[in-house]
Amino acid sequence: MSQKIKIRLYFNKNLSDIEEFSPEEAQVHYLNNVLRIEDNTIIAGFDGQSGEYAFMVKKNGKKKLTLLRQEKLREFYSSPDLWLLFAPVKKDKTDFIIEKACELGVRKIIPTITEHTISDKVRLERYQAQAIEACEQCRRLDIPTIDTPVELRKLLANWPSERKLYYMDETGEGQNILTAFNPKFQKAAILVGPEGGFAEQELHMLAQQEFCQGVSMGKRILRAETAVAAALSCWQALCGDWLNKGE
Repeated sequence: MSQKIKIRLYFNKNLSDIEEFSPEEAQVHYLNNVLRIEDNTIIAGFDGQSGEYAFMVKKNGKKKLTLLRQEKLREFYSSPDLWLLFAPVKKDKTDFIIEKACELGVRKIIPTITEHTISDKVRLERYQAQAIEACEQCRRLDIPTIDTPVELRKLLANWPSERKLYYMDETGEGQNILTAFNPKFQKAAILVGPEGGFAEQELHMLAQQEFCQGVSMGKRILRAETAVAAALSCWQALCGDWLNKGE
């Protein structure tokens, strides 16, 4: 049934024990005035914690509506325990990174400030809104956490040693990505540097950490947003939930 439902929204509440409720004002506006939804339309709703449900829309005028729960469509499951660390770039490119990270199943996103980071404007509310929209579109059941920005040195100093950190080494000195990514690490993270690449001292600092592994992505230098999509795709294919059949 969920495949046939065209409208899908995230609701920031536990839906497992709610028979009916009124969405937030912004969602009511979206349904009524943007989508011009008709009475008795069935939509899908998920909460990031208990699964996905079908709801019937009951309109109460132009500014109000109620959602009546019909049935449970899917049980909840989490995306793989993979983090993405990226140096913020220009607006549109950062938008692309957030969107693709959600589609590719990242569980946590950490904006990471490096020496060559060219953008110091980190809009967490915007990132979160984009993440929710991306998850709604791709039928994902959980919402990734987005942390506050942190400097690379501080990040490494407080890094959980049990989590493998793969950093994309644009110098070509890293290990081939096919052999570097190892499915035995259930907790992992991927670090993609800024448009100008990592500073020499940053590469040295990363190489000194036992939990870090430099990764090479070939002879061509990729844009930051391209490197994010490529690295996450490789990880999902080699170690992530692309290995499973179905959900």
